[in-house]
This record gives sequence, structure tokens and C-alpha cells, in this order.
Amino acid sequence: MLFSGKGSIGLDIGSSYIKTVKLKESKGGYELELFDIHPLPPELVVDGSIIDSLRLTDSIKEMIKKAGIKSKEAVISISGHSSVIIKRISLPEMSEEELSESIKFEAEQYVPFDIDDVNLDFQIIGPKEEAGQMDVILVAVKKEIINEYTSVVKEAGLTPIIVDIDSFALENMYGINYEIEAEKNVALLNIGASTINVSILKGGISVFTRDSSLGSNIHAEALQREFNIPYETAERLKRGESVENVAEEDAHAVIESASEEILGEIVRSFDYYRSATLQEDISEVILSGGCALLKNFASMIAEKAGVETRVVEPFRNIRIPKRFDTVYIEEMAPIMAVAVGLALRKQGDR
Repeated sequence: MLFSGKGSIGLDIGSSYIKTVKLKESKGGYELELFDIHPLPPELVVDGSIIDSLRLTDSIKEMIKKAGIKSKEAVISISGHSSVIIKRISLPEMSEEELSESIKFEAEQYVPFDIDDVNLDFQIIGPKEEAGQMDVILVAVKKEIINEYTSVVKEAGLTPIIVDIDSFALENMYGINYEIEAEKNVALLNIGASTINVSILKGGISVFTRDSSLGSNIHAEALQREFNIPYETAERLKRGESVENVAEEDAHAVIESASEEILGEIVRSFDYYRSATLQEDISEVILSGGCALLKNFASMIAEKAGVETRVVEPFRNIRIPKRFDTVYIEEMAPIMAVAVGLALRKQGDR
């Protein structure tokens, strides 16, 4: 879709698609300025790591040309259980400036990598009930991964102004679209092709995050094995399209069976959160990512985890001009949640 204009774009580079959103502030809210989804060949990005940087660069260039993107600045994000560490830690109360100076020392006991091989950041959440202590979100990301992503984006002709984390982008998206309730625990669950991001918010503030290297590729692989079909055909079946010689109910049975591993991982994450918080319960799950497009997947989570589950509405409070295909946007919205969160970021904010 062709729209000129300055300002940054939210660029979510997944395993199956590149998703792009651009927003502009208008009348106390936000208005959609650009929306684009560009399919990626398989195996370019796996579990948050770039496997084929040349082909990924070409895909981003193709997306920029096809979508008519004039903006040069991009906000990108990364995830992956093997390269991103997010910890909520307790530290003695100090100023942000003091923590900036000591964060490397504080982080060493929580980061399982050489501290010189990671980029560190933090956010002070606030004081704990315990006098003299404060809660801090610590983030460590391997420099190698950041360099991979920024290099590819630069090679494609864009300038990465912020590198965010998928889970935090989801929190940004949630913050403008949903009402924050002080004591309510909400699980934001983003399930892509090869990664699960779990982020639990209490009163809109992150209290738990976890990434897993599972995703909807499991469904495609199961369909390929069962029906002896190529990857592209399996992806069509996942989307609910008709495929010759494969009955819809047979395909759904395979998808449901393959979902057990993902559902088990979700339940384990929720159980771990409950055990770490003395059995605090989860009020609801907001589901995003490719799995949210699968028929009845939200219902499967609700049944397995015992928590009400809704599919995300990332454009709920964003005005969509009439020039857009609103039916298509509504259909594909669940995979755009991270891109919306990235599009909300501005240089210099935290």
C-alpha cells in the first residue's frame, strides 16, 4: 500500500512474514498510515536467529518497493530464548543514574553469557513493600543477534533507530488498546512460526516474560508428514484453504494433535508463573501471532489452561481510514500486534 510521509515504521521480522505498520498521532489518538504483510521463504529466520541474511535483505527491499515505503527510520524487535534474557530482579533502592553505572556488575549474576558479549538495559518498576528495595526489569541481548538484525535492515536501506523486544512491543500495543485494571493479571501470548512469547502483566506492568522455541511450524510439519505435501501447501491448509485430496476435517485433526506440544508449553509457563508468585492467578489470555489465525486455537488454549482466551485486537483504538481494506486488516490483525507496538515507539522513550 502506497503512502508517503516521514516518521518511523514498526518493522516486525518474523519467520514467516515481515509485518509493517506506520501510525500517526491524531486528535488524542492514533491513525493507521501504513499496513503491509510480506511473506518470507522458509528457513530465513529460525528461533529469532537470521539464517540467510542476503535473502532476508532482498525480501525487505522487495517489501519496501512493493509497499511504497518512503520512511527511512525503522523500529525493529527481537526475541528468542537462546539470545534474549529478561529478568525481574530486586535491588537496593538507588537512582537511575546510579544503576546505570552499576548495572553491568548487578547483571553478571543473572546473565548466563559473558557480560561483554551482551547489550544491557533496564527499567526501574518501583519500590517494593520491603523497605530499601526496588523492582527492576533487566534485559540482556547478545550483541551478535542485535548486529545481525541491524545489519540486514541497514543493507535494505533503512535506519534502525530502536531495537526493542517482542514482549515489550506487545505491552505497548496492549496499553493503548485495552483498559488497565490494577489487580488484574493478563497473559499476552504471541505464537509465531518458531517462537512463543509469554508476557504476563499485572496492572499493565510486566511481571513475567518467557520465550520458547516452539511455534506454528509444528503444524506445517505435521501436515507435510501426514499428507505428503510441500510446505507451501501445508501453509494453505493451516489457513483453512481447500487443498485437493485433503478433507478439511482430516487437516483440522492433524492440526489439533500437533497443537498439544504448544499447549503443553503454554501450561508449563503459566504453572511456573503461579509457582513463582505464590499461586497468583491469570485472569485472561490475549492471543496474537500466526496461531491466532488457526481455527478454534483460542478455544484450545482456554480449555487446556483453564483461562478465558481472546484473540488480540491491535487496532481496537486506532482509527483506520476508509482507503484501507478493513476486511483484510481485521482478518490479518492478530499477526500485526508486535508491529503495532513497535510503531508506537519514539526515539528517547523507555
